[in-house]
Amino acid sequence: MHLASYHLYSPPKSRFLKKIGTFSAVSSYDFVKSATADGRKFRILTIIDEYTRECLALYVARSITSREVIEQLYDLFLLRGVPEHIRSDNGSEFTAKTIRRWLTDLKVTTLYIEPGSPWENGYNESFNGKLQDELLKREIFMTLKEAKILVERWRYEYNHIRPHSSLGYRPPAPEAKIPVNLTL
Repeated sequence: MHLASYHLYSPPKSRFLKKIGTFSAVSSYDFVKSATADGRKFRILTIIDEYTRECLALYVARSITSREVIEQLYDLFLLRGVPEHIRSDNGSEFTAKTIRRWLTDLKVTTLYIEPGSPWENGYNESFNGKLQDELLKREIFMTLKEAKILVERWRYEYNHIRPHSSLGYRPPAPEAKIPVNLTL
């Protein structure tokens, strides 16, 4: 990761991270809970890019271990690059020794929020609220598989279609149309 790709600037009253390179410096992750129609609970691991507001991953399972969190981050880091920082609460999955050691080996700084201070993870908490209001409170999931499909469909709409006021009413990841040049 190229640290020279980022710099901080300070407008009045606040500090913002400005992205210059291809990777964002701060990602954040959290959990959301829901249930299928039979009352069985499931969890969703949400991972977002704080700069672009893009939802990088939504992992749905009945229970999620720290090992599964690492697997999701591993796949994401291979695809998108390793962020400088990752923000989370102090949940056991995020503070487990294996995750802390793995992130330290990758030189990712963990930014744990103070207990009882969800506003310190504001981007992810806002995202989780939208996920709850726009999908989880409106759907009755008959099966876990249905939940996985609908959650991923919502993620696509959130990233590619849904306008975001903080981004000038544009989606965080508009589809790029790249011409393909095929030669035989």
